[in-house]
Amino acid sequence: MSVMAFFFIFVFSVALAFLWREGVLEAPWLQEGEIAAYHGNGGRPPNAAKTALFIFLGVALCLFSLLCAAFFMRMGSYDWQSPPLPRILWFNTAALVASSGALHRASAAAKEASPQRMKIALWAGAVASLLFFFGQLWAWRQMIAEGFYASGNPANAFFFLLTGAHALHLLGGLVALFRTIARAALEKPGKSLAATVELCAIYWHFLLAIWLLLLALLVGWADNLGVICRRLLT
Repeated sequence: MSVMAFFFIFVFSVALAFLWREGVLEAPWLQEGEIAAYHGNGGRPPNAAKTALFIFLGVALCLFSLLCAAFFMRMGSYDWQSPPLPRILWFNTAALVASSGALHRASAAAKEASPQRMKIALWAGAVASLLFFFGQLWAWRQMIAEGFYASGNPANAFFFLLTGAHALHLLGGLVALFRTIARAALEKPGKSLAATVELCAIYWHFLLAIWLLLLALLVGWADNLGVICRRLLT
């Protein structure tokens, strides 16, 4: 458990450093003088939406970290039998990489005030994300059709748990993404819209990073790391 304690301390430290840089921990209204100002974030007030997103990502990271720790500890049991993974997971991974790249381009286009390129990139990211989600549904259907039920084996259960938790986070992101697309269709490019698109891009980069980690666990690339973690955690 000491490893997880150090990990949470690390996450807390990163979050604290970010909040300090953004000026969230300051109280300019308590300063003396005619003008109170923020010292962090270039003297500007902290961006509430960006700060909230990073706090949420920190919480989500802790959640997936706990799931990964449980995965490592459980995989050493005698009844653990890793199921054959559906091949469509590789297509799904490519779709998520494409969606993350498209939203990165959309963010760059929004900052450059190129509305047409931004809209195309936003739609490309949304379509690729939907392909990933429906691909995950197909993978779950294939697992069930081949008899690999969640109740049949701990490894099966973790497959549905990890991919399901990731899919729920993706669905929440899709709601925000489609709201951003609707907003982009009605508003002219500006700093506010560019900031919103940037938040979508950051979230999708996070989803991609988490999915690559989960895929490494499910495929077995992290088995040696799992052995080390089990020894440390026990």
